[in-house]
Amino acid sequence: MKTDSRMSRVLHALIHMKHADGPLTSEALGEMLCTNAVVVRRLFSGLRDIGYVTSEKGHGGGWVLAEPLENITLLDVYRAVGEPSLFSHLVSEDHPECLVEQAVNAHLSATLLEAEAVLLKKFGTVTIAMLAGEVETSALRSKSSHAGNK
Repeated sequence: MKTDSRMSRVLHALIHMKHADGPLTSEALGEMLCTNAVVVRRLFSGLRDIGYVTSEKGHGGGWVLAEPLENITLLDVYRAVGEPSLFSHLVSEDHPECLVEQAVNAHLSATLLEAEAVLLKKFGTVTIAMLAGEVETSALRSKSSHAGNK
């Protein structure tokens, strides 16, 4: 089963964009995310549509943040990338006529809907700035631990 990594890719890119000196091209973001520029443009179209990023064309152009990361939550990004299924891989539909599979799927589906509601509520409380802060803290810790090894 293929993993949907759109959300983590966009989060990764947004945090890098915070530290960029200027616009980042789709090509540069594609290299960073190990994908191609077309995929980047597709990923960012939802964010552009809701005003979190803008794209500038031409020489020196690229993608820039239009909103501070403090104003963007995990829920915003989840919605911008098309609300990918969070738990679809847990329910089997190999034998839909099987009574056991029907019973298992009914209970799993109900439980997963409840879990999804809790997860989405939590997504709404976590800003991208919070993630960026964790990255910065880790980087500082890494620098200080390496400084002691010289």
